[in-house]
Amino acid sequence: MDRYGLIGFPLEHSFSKDYFNNKFASEGIDAEYVNFEITSITELKSIIKNDPQLKGINVTIPYKEQVIPFLDHISENARLIGAVNVIKIDRKKKKIKLSGFNSEIIGFKESIEPLLKPYHQRALVLGNGGAAKAIFYGLQQLGIEATYVSRQKTEEQMLVYSELTQEIMETHTIVVNCTPVGMWPNVDDCPAIPYPFLTGKHLLYDLLYNPNETLFMKKGEEQGAAVKNGLEMLLLQAFAGWKMWRE
Repeated sequence: MDRYGLIGFPLEHSFSKDYFNNKFASEGIDAEYVNFEITSITELKSIIKNDPQLKGINVTIPYKEQVIPFLDHISENARLIGAVNVIKIDRKKKKIKLSGFNSEIIGFKESIEPLLKPYHQRALVLGNGGAAKAIFYGLQQLGIEATYVSRQKTEEQMLVYSELTQEIMETHTIVVNCTPVGMWPNVDDCPAIPYPFLTGKHLLYDLLYNPNETLFMKKGEEQGAAVKNGLEMLLLQAFAGWKMWRE
């Protein structure tokens, strides 16, 4: 039986295990998906070595960037983003080859593209972690100018929340939340953007999906903005990752 898995820490709220095991059962695929909750990325080598049926791995926080030095090859998207969330394990030859990909950028682009209007030319990306980088480059590939917003300025082209003026908000009609702010159980929290400056031309996209409608989304709707959560993106990136393992 083929095996696939997820590395990260912690993993108690992981989406992938249930998704893939349900997929395998419903489609009659002789495979199993397991979680590998590891406290150090150095444990990856022993996991792969000691599990010869392991064909592919998903990578989540905090290892999307730390895993790159352990890989033999990474895709162009993963190199640009600087983060990997899918690893394909090739055991056809004596030497095990690990190839890294980023399916988040694919899931995001496929999910947001149907919602885009001609006036969606600029975007604010809230956060600066691995997921935010995938969103940033995904937006660029869709022809949209993107700017990071974070609590602390670490790069010259980055904004902090206190710098979000009415003019900036009006000219950046896409806002993507790539932070955990507002995720269950902290459902009364939301990113500190100036919500009164949102309009009916804005699109608020939240990578979170628990709760189904975050406070970030609710505040956007109150201003007439279109909103979307990250569940479809999650499903699309899981499907893209499955294709990467099978190709």
